[in-house]
Amino acid sequence: MEHNQPGPITAPGERTAPGRPGDRVELIQAEWRRERPDLDVSPQAVIGRLHRLADRLSAELALVYRHYGLGEGEFDVLAALRRAGAPYERAPGELAAHTMVTTGAMTKRVDRLERAGLVTRRTAEGDRRARVVALTGAGLRLIDEAFTAHMRNEHRLLALLEPAEAAALQSLLAAWQHRLDGAGPADGPAPAD
Repeated sequence: MEHNQPGPITAPGERTAPGRPGDRVELIQAEWRRERPDLDVSPQAVIGRLHRLADRLSAELALVYRHYGLGEGEFDVLAALRRAGAPYERAPGELAAHTMVTTGAMTKRVDRLERAGLVTRRTAEGDRRARVVALTGAGLRLIDEAFTAHMRNEHRLLALLEPAEAAALQSLLAAWQHRLDGAGPADGPAPAD
């Protein structure tokens, strides 16, 4: 199966490694091997590529968000509300947890969405002290349309891999994340050998 591969990922004026157009990671590794032959820089082949891939994927995903007048943060808030199911509302703290941002950052996002008429804030039923954020009709229509386009875009990006490659990658990433999460937070740099 032939894939439409994206062009090389290089910045203007960036040199590339011989034999692989745009493989900046190989060039960086070669430079470090020359300058620090005492260090094993092989992890960069994975970690460096994941960083570059994450940046590229974020840029590709942002194209859809911008098309709908949203930033990534606003999209995340609307999606978290939509996933909650009818009546499409959550408490601000719950929203912050679902989108992994601070409550201060959440307040700014909700403020922007409220000004745009996509969400409302109101008092929670049964607890006058609690507040909830809810999708408006316009917010529900927008996130349904934007999420449909977002899924089309993710399918397009994943179609660059064979189905077996995508399944293997999903499995590897899930296993790595599980093990890393189980290891707990890092306290500092790894000890010297």
